[in-house]
Order: sequence, then structure tokens, then C-alpha cells
Amino acid sequence: MFAKIMIPVVLFSCLLFTPLQSEARINDRPIIGVLAQEVRYPTPDRTAYIAASYVKYLESAGARVVPVMINQTVEEYKTLFNSINGILYPGGGVSIIASGYQRAAQIFYDLAIEANKRGDYFPVWGTCLGFEQLAYLTSKKSVLSPTNTTGVALPLNFTNETKDSRIFKDFPPELMDDLSTQPLTENSHKWSVAVETLNTDEELKNFYKVLSTNTDGNIEFISTMEAYDYPIYGTQWHPEKNAFEWNKSYYPHSRSAVRTTFFMAEFFVNEARKSFHRFETEDAERKALIYNYRPVFTGVKSCFLQKYFF
Repeated sequence: MFAKIMIPVVLFSCLLFTPLQSEARINDRPIIGVLAQEVRYPTPDRTAYIAASYVKYLESAGARVVPVMINQTVEEYKTLFNSINGILYPGGGVSIIASGYQRAAQIFYDLAIEANKRGDYFPVWGTCLGFEQLAYLTSKKSVLSPTNTTGVALPLNFTNETKDSRIFKDFPPELMDDLSTQPLTENSHKWSVAVETLNTDEELKNFYKVLSTNTDGNIEFISTMEAYDYPIYGTQWHPEKNAFEWNKSYYPHSRSAVRTTFFMAEFFVNEARKSFHRFETEDAERKALIYNYRPVFTGVKSCFLQKYFF
């Protein structure tokens, strides 16, 4: 009789803990914030925007998106930080020293550093302007050099650090070969972080592992980097444009270019799956999601086919 009591207890114990522990390792409902930025010529109902290609990029890998508005209070940003599973700083044309974009990026960067130190996983990604913003936040000073890199697709010059990188770990060998030999990475920037600058800046050098470089013919600059000790990542090039932007002839759209988009998106979304932040209520989550806004066709006057305006 005693044995009959013990058997179901053991079975219950296995059912209770083993599956839950397995499920707890991954979040299959990741929500990623995309930072908005100031509109160059604002109107009363259009003061900030997000290019829709960044939203599509993250959604293509299984994430949902929340717009991170500029000019919110610190408490509002803290609440949002604890509700989402990562943040992306997109490309654009605002100041990385003094703007609503910069202020929000600084707050989320600081929150992410502190959270990750506590073991609370929270990834951060910067693309183009976002890459430059990360370099500024880490170095705490301007570290950019002018480069002739506006509107050009380039192959990546991989460093020896690439083989041990997190970003490229799961890329197929043939795609890595294509990335190193074909112009699959689109560049739309006037400023870059020179390799020489990073090598002489202790903050940057000790924080970021350089995975790839490029050159404009005069200056060798960093094109892909990841932090050594934090889930913080940056590309000076645009992985999202290959699949989701069509306005410029220099946007690459080959099969390998589009595969690059999706492998990069999958990597960052999988990083967000390691975060277990969540909104306090389903209603709060629904109200925050990008689905509450409609993208506007802007392709006639903009390099972005669609934008969300706020």
C-alpha cells in the first residue's frame, strides 16, 4: 500500500518539474521594441517615425514589435523595458549626441547593462545609426570618422574573431563564403568607426569584439561587432533592406542577400527568446503593439517604402 502511494508521487514530480524546466529555457512569444526617431520636418500628427522594414524584419523571424516612442519619462521607459524582450536601434539621420532618439537609447542601454549584470537577459541591436549610437554610448564620446560609404553594397572582410562569434555561429558555410565574396551588405552612412579608433579607445576595445571590417578605399572601418560580455550587437550595414526595401538600385536582392536578412533576423529574435520580461496584462500588451498603427507608403520621397508615423 505504501508503494502504491509513492509511485504516483514520483510520477507527479517528473511531470511537474521536467517539462516546466525545459519550457522555461525559451520564450516563444518574444516582443522587441524598435526605437522611433524625430521626423526632419514634423507636423502636428507626425513628429516621429519608424521605417516599416525594421518591423517586417523582426516579424519575419517570429517576433512581435512595440514602437518605443521618443520623449517619454524615465519611469515610462523602465516600465516598457520590463515588458519587452529586446530593443533595436534603427538607422536614420538624427543626432546620436542630443536627440530624443539618443536619450531613449541611453536609458535602454543603461537598463540593459544593469539587467544583464543581474542575469536578466536583455539583448540590444544597433543598425547603421544605431551602430554609431552604441559606439557613442560605450565610449562616452564621439568616435566617428567621415567615410565615402553612402549607397554602396559591400562584401564583408571577416576577422579571426568571427569563428567564435555568436552572430555568425549558425550561418551556413556557403552563406559565409558569399558574404565574404559578394556585395551583400548595403551601406548608407557618412560616418564610421575606424578600426584605428577602436584600437586606441580602451572603452570600445575592451567592450566589443570586431567581427568584420570594410574600407572606403582610405579608411578601414568596423562593419559588424558584438559585445564580449553582453548581448549587445551592431552592424554598420543594413540587413533588413535586402528583403524589404526596393527604392535604390544598390540594395542587393539576390538569394544570398535575402538569406542574409533572415539569418540575421533569426539570430536577434532568438536572443530575445532568452528574455522573460512581459507586460503586466494582456490589455497593456495589445495596446502597446505596432498593430495599433498603420504604415504609410513613402517610397516616392523616401528611401523607405513605408513608415509608421507617431
